[in-house]
Amino acid sequence: MINLTRKAMLAAALALPLAGLGATAEADTRVYTLTTAGTGGTYYPVGVALATLAKIHLQNAHGIDMSAISSAGSGENTVLLRENQAQFAIMQGLFGLWAREGSGALEEAGPQENMRAVAQLWPNVEHFLLHTSLVETGTAVDMNNLTGRGFSIGARNSGTEHSNRFLFNNFGLDYESWDIVFQGFAPSIDTLINGGIMGVNINSGIGVGTVTRARAQMGDNITLLSVTDEELERFDGGTGLYFHITIPGGTYPGIDDDIISIAQPNFLAVNADVPEEDVYLFTRTIYENLGFLCNIHPATCDMSLDNAMAGLPLPLHAGAARFYEEAGLTIPDNIAPVD
Repeated sequence: MINLTRKAMLAAALALPLAGLGATAEADTRVYTLTTAGTGGTYYPVGVALATLAKIHLQNAHGIDMSAISSAGSGENTVLLRENQAQFAIMQGLFGLWAREGSGALEEAGPQENMRAVAQLWPNVEHFLLHTSLVETGTAVDMNNLTGRGFSIGARNSGTEHSNRFLFNNFGLDYESWDIVFQGFAPSIDTLINGGIMGVNINSGIGVGTVTRARAQMGDNITLLSVTDEELERFDGGTGLYFHITIPGGTYPGIDDDIISIAQPNFLAVNADVPEEDVYLFTRTIYENLGFLCNIHPATCDMSLDNAMAGLPLPLHAGAARFYEEAGLTIPDNIAPVD
């Protein structure tokens, strides 16, 4: 859970009211907040790009403004949506599943009835980085060699921490025997480069800058592990959420061959109370400007209407569903809007 100090700081910084859907700079303007994750990953730059689209295309024409903020990731974003300190959020599919069921890291909080889905954004790829001195097979099973060694599991209460625990528990890794540190992506890479830890998992879009930096500075001393079919099955734990994905050779310095890893979907979530028209206009703006997003970050380059609803873990917001139906798409029953 986010602490009271951080909540107070967010409330002051964002100037969000206790009532209503978002801050209103003027009577006819709705100002929404989109929460992302740490600045060292993919969520933040893509979130800034999405908010920029809203400012450019919707602020003057429709009175819709938006700002993107950094956060600790999916775990904190769930709280910010629930408490209406943010109205939109980029989240891991795993957290959407937990939000719908009231399970996993959200078991104590219960089902998040206020959360709806807008769109699948890009695959959240697991980049398992391990010091090469510990590598034997080059696959995920080598993480068993971390006993007594330092590993960054992610910032506390972040989506990275919770999804890592989910994956490692499913896999049967004895990560309690590791020297665990709690750091975001950029600090984790700094510690890795300086020898303070021997491994980290950067779960982000393909081409994430922190992995590029690790390889550029450590070279062959750091290995990006692959994941076999059997390892994928163990990681997934029967949820069907995770899938294989290819990290093309040449994506990161000195890695010329393709690496087969795993991924889950990232998606855009929204508070159910945001008006249908506003979500409709924002969804339409996103898909009318996919080229802009692709130019901002390569992780978004595969976004299309064809995969807009692929793997969504929550019911669609009525505004997003309206756009997809107008575009000629059929809404799957398991994510149809609910009252």
